[in-house]
Amino acid sequence: MRFACARNMSLKTKNAQLEGRIFAMLKAGVVGLHRGAGLVSMLAAQKDVSVTAGCDTDAERAENIKERMGLEAVYTDYDKFLAHDMDIVVVATPMPFHVQHSIAALESGRHVMCEVVIANSMDECEALVKAVKKSGKKYMLAENCCYWYFVEKWREMVTDGKIGKPIYAEAEYIHDTRSIMRDSKGNLTWRASRPPIHYITHSMGPLLSIMKDKCVSAVGMGTGVNVAPDLGVEDMEVGLFRTEKGAVIKVLRGSSIERKPAFHYYSIYGTSGCLESIRGTDRSVAYFKGDAGMTELPYGHNHPKAPDEAAGGGHGTCEYFMVKAFVDCIINDTKPPIDVYDGLDYSLPGFCAHISAQNGGKLVNIPDFR
Repeated sequence: MRFACARNMSLKTKNAQLEGRIFAMLKAGVVGLHRGAGLVSMLAAQKDVSVTAGCDTDAERAENIKERMGLEAVYTDYDKFLAHDMDIVVVATPMPFHVQHSIAALESGRHVMCEVVIANSMDECEALVKAVKKSGKKYMLAENCCYWYFVEKWREMVTDGKIGKPIYAEAEYIHDTRSIMRDSKGNLTWRASRPPIHYITHSMGPLLSIMKDKCVSAVGMGTGVNVAPDLGVEDMEVGLFRTEKGAVIKVLRGSSIERKPAFHYYSIYGTSGCLESIRGTDRSVAYFKGDAGMTELPYGHNHPKAPDEAAGGGHGTCEYFMVKAFVDCIINDTKPPIDVYDGLDYSLPGFCAHISAQNGGKLVNIPDFR
């Protein structure tokens, strides 16, 4: 069961003490228990973590998670939640609150993992960077697609030079979310006002982590409002990006256009080969210099050696390894795998592509907050 691992929380703590562990159990809390429910489960699956608290504006949802996971307490007030004894706060609230909740958690002395995207606007980014630097705590963007197994293997192949120098890449993320652009009362939700290409991290994160690169400029265009005029949301947006190493990346995003099933697509072209996923599947193919044709790769979304409890995060095994990486960086006092600057690298291109689209496709330089 998805929440079964929480039943062993007290036993896990006792065993850690009996083994004479020098490192104390990390106490974690999650705010935003809709998306955050899976992350509660993945935190509970870590041997060095005890999930103690949750927070959600929906009291019934919070109480339900408390009962299923055996939490010490749940809250509907974020300030009261932050007064709970915790080392880690995972922010899984709606996107407009990511920076506000992350900064408050950092200022309270907690390490923070925040759901994507990193901010709701360009203006919030500088404040977040300052808060992370001032706090001295770990901050990680929870870009789960970077932890798909095939992404890990592509990263290894590109690092090993299997396709030569990466010079061009593409990603597409098409997901019709019109059904959640209105609440139960018929009012527009925050998703209706979010430009599609702002939600770029699932595309840009894997590509940039594989290529070990960052974007420096953006050009964007949109199709306009055709499919859902009642929602006022752009059908699709496309961004074209130049990277620091001279490569070109194209990303297509759509959140109000019908296409079933929803899918992610990635491709990377190098000077001596290419890697390409197959739309609508977790399969991918490769071409290496001298091959007779494309060859299917034996790597899917899920890690073949993942423990049984790793599948409870909501998107296969990726959340388990993402959360593990964050916990490990705290324990070992190392750089978070996707720190605040990496998170900005994955997010800012979308903001800049939308600005470009609003200005007739004018080139926009992407700021570097380093």
